[in-house]
Amino acid sequence: MPPSDNDHELTPMGDADALQARLAEVQTLLARHRLVEDLVHRQEMPRHDLVESLVHKRHLAELRGKLDKMHPADIATILEALPLPDRLMVWNLVKAERDGEILLEVSDAVRETLIASMAPAELTAAAQTLDADELADLAPDLPREVVQSLFQTLPHEEREQLRAALSYPEGTVGALMDFDMVTVREDVTLEVVFRYLRRFDALPDHTDQLFVVDRNDVLQGVLSLSRLLVSEPETEVTAVMRSDTLRFTPHDPADDAAEAFDRYDLVSAPVVDAEGKLVGRLDVAAVLDYFREESESEQLAQAGLREEEDIFAPVWNSVKNRWAWLAINLVTAFIASRVIGLFEGSIEKLVALAALMPIVAGIGGNSGNQTITMIVRAIALGQLSPDHARRLYRKELGVSLINGLVWGGLLGVLAWALYGSLALGLVMTSAMTLNLLLAATVGVAIPVTLARLGRDPAVGSSVMITAVTDSGGFFIFLGLATLFLL
Repeated sequence: MPPSDNDHELTPMGDADALQARLAEVQTLLARHRLVEDLVHRQEMPRHDLVESLVHKRHLAELRGKLDKMHPADIATILEALPLPDRLMVWNLVKAERDGEILLEVSDAVRETLIASMAPAELTAAAQTLDADELADLAPDLPREVVQSLFQTLPHEEREQLRAALSYPEGTVGALMDFDMVTVREDVTLEVVFRYLRRFDALPDHTDQLFVVDRNDVLQGVLSLSRLLVSEPETEVTAVMRSDTLRFTPHDPADDAAEAFDRYDLVSAPVVDAEGKLVGRLDVAAVLDYFREESESEQLAQAGLREEEDIFAPVWNSVKNRWAWLAINLVTAFIASRVIGLFEGSIEKLVALAALMPIVAGIGGNSGNQTITMIVRAIALGQLSPDHARRLYRKELGVSLINGLVWGGLLGVLAWALYGSLALGLVMTSAMTLNLLLAATVGVAIPVTLARLGRDPAVGSSVMITAVTDSGGFFIFLGLATLFLL
């Protein structure tokens, strides 16, 4: 069984400063090690190689001692914050039996660099310390020969569990479920259950209930630990278990399961197959990880990034990750520049237009991003159906109309005060209002359309809304100014 969290020092909850202090300690030790090693290497002395070896071992031993006391999640954070040479040095100091836990904790991009530095035998040994559900998370990043070696070395039961976990698509309950759970029969007494539980060294993490099954492993209900503790030992399980418990199937969408955990404050829930047989367990830790990964993916997608990026990745890797939406943005920026080019004559006659038009475009882009964020969140939470789209358009247009008249009016007054032109102030107010209405319309249309097409509504949404509000804002403002001011 892998070491428990209690075997390592935990960073105080929410204390980012404590984790930063540990990172600073590691960086200081690495810098000191490099400095002293460099000085010793340059000096000529008797037994030079021996002295250099002793210095090398002393600093690395101190660093290894600090790492041994840290939680795998904290080590993962430190590895992500180090450049590649330092990262690999720290990684080589971690105890081999902890490699698997840490590989699960680091980001996908950093995991690739660590795996690339390990020999197949090391990867196989690290993976063998993990449970089947954890292996399923790690397997897609492992070389094919390592995965094949794992299948050959795993016991039959774990091999079948791993094969089952890998068969479920990403984004389903089956891809998140855990095989480590405690089951009991309904026709035994609670005293028997107590004796059975005492045989465990520790219960699976986040165990708040036991699963009651019959002789064919068909789920009959759940027995909460709280009921187990307060009920009489002579009572049979069937008398205190709950048979109307919420259950999932491996093919249920992970989004639906996550919403259920949030709505009902669940800690764990059974996962059953089409015949009602218990095949796994979904716990709150897996759901929280899924929430976090989805949130990070959404943020990256809105910025036009294809995947999570290692901040110390090679230049070319980062270029490949960012180029696609930058190319699209280049096209939209060119379109915006051509819109401005259509009104070069107007700008030459009234220089104030050049100073004011970025305000119209910028406020429109911000308003559009607010709308898109609200709509994407509603889609993710299952709160938005196609029937609601028309109502959303009306609501967002109303909000934008009020904001346009209020803030556009304020900017119009400022433009009037600065340039002494009431007509310019009215144009500013009108352009601001119309661009906010455009931003609201597009802010609803983009995610709703992407969702109907079966695409991720967050992908590139901020890039698209900025392109529309820039070009639209320039066209509306400069067009109104040309009509009414010149």
